[in-house]
Amino acid sequence: MTGSSDNAVHPDQTAPPAQQWKWSFVAAMAGYIDAGSIVAGSVALGSWVSHYGLSDSTIGLLGALSPNAISAGIGALVGGYVCDRYGRKKIYAYDLLLYMFGTLLIVFAADVWMVFTGYVLVGLAVGADIPASWSLITEFSPARRRGRLGGLAQVLWSLGPVVTLLLGLLLQPLGMLGVRLLFAHLFVVALVTWWMRHGVGESARWERESRATAGTSHPLRALRLLLSGRGLTAVLVLTGMYGVWNLFAGTNGFYTPYLLEAIGDQSEAASVGLQCLYFLLVAAFTALVFMPLNDRVNRRVMFAVSSLVQLAGVLLLAFLPLSSSVALGYMVAIGIGGGFGAQHFFQLWSGELFPTRLRSTAQGLMFAVVRIGLGFWSLFVPAVSATGFHNLALILAGFLVVSGLIGTLFGPKTEGLALEEIEARHGWSGDTASPRAAPTAD
Repeated sequence: MTGSSDNAVHPDQTAPPAQQWKWSFVAAMAGYIDAGSIVAGSVALGSWVSHYGLSDSTIGLLGALSPNAISAGIGALVGGYVCDRYGRKKIYAYDLLLYMFGTLLIVFAADVWMVFTGYVLVGLAVGADIPASWSLITEFSPARRRGRLGGLAQVLWSLGPVVTLLLGLLLQPLGMLGVRLLFAHLFVVALVTWWMRHGVGESARWERESRATAGTSHPLRALRLLLSGRGLTAVLVLTGMYGVWNLFAGTNGFYTPYLLEAIGDQSEAASVGLQCLYFLLVAAFTALVFMPLNDRVNRRVMFAVSSLVQLAGVLLLAFLPLSSSVALGYMVAIGIGGGFGAQHFFQLWSGELFPTRLRSTAQGLMFAVVRIGLGFWSLFVPAVSATGFHNLALILAGFLVVSGLIGTLFGPKTEGLALEEIEARHGWSGDTASPRAAPTAD
């Protein structure tokens, strides 16, 4: 099979809602394999430490190079430009093949270098897939359903870890064999997703504009547009909002199992249960709050509420002894707030604020900065947490305050607007040599 099947259907805003949901699901599986690979690494960390004798510095390096950080950032940077230059479908044809190869390296790893290499390849593939999937959802979603359809990616981003965590708990008695089977499950999911994507063609909006510009885009021109004027403003706001929040979220995602067991004296079953509760709450509040409301209410207010709820949870860790009840309150608060917060709005706003010919490049650039920044931060987390878990919690609370202020004060007011209306409001006309497409009726 190839990525350019003649039988593929080209996603467009005018398609029936049922078809749009189907496309959203196929694209949204990027969230499942992204979060699933991150959580699989966190579940496997204890086994890797004991089996390979990893030191604290090696653990930090693994976290820095993981799909949660630097490797995903590099993949997004390259993949984003490829998406805009050659099409979203080009990434879909090949990136999951790289993902599957990476998971197989981990499954059959005989030494630690194979684990590192496989995890880096998984991260590169995940990073490339994110801008392709997010751009595709943005481009075929009608204005008044863009957030609703995009929210499906965040639901699957939450369900991936739940499945991975429960499998990890079930397979835990098998030790390293269980870890291998855990990554084998991700291989199977990626294989099925890759096969399903062959029924999805290129974005109709991207094809329209690509024909008009005759493929004349250049990486330096794209960067100049993104790093000056209106492009730079949008990049700084979104990178600041999401990047600072992701320092909190990334630390929570990769190190929470390790910290709860080592510092909080929680059993492994209790740790898995708390994490599953968190992700299920994110999925539930995404479906019940974000998806039905974000296209028709003030998004800044929604974002502010999310930030305050998550901040309350982190402050529990900062000022109270780490007990089962405190851990439960923390997971509930960050789960509820995470259901309509920074991750969701970054996906949404990063797709809306840039024209089609720059959309994936912009998302890849910002995603790269965010994930690479998290990678460098991850190098220092073990040392910081060694000075006291409460100190780490205070730092994470500071991250939430900064992110919350940026999103609440500077988040764009784009709810209910067609992409063409947003493009006109931000003065992009003519900057990308793209034609003005007529807004479609919703």
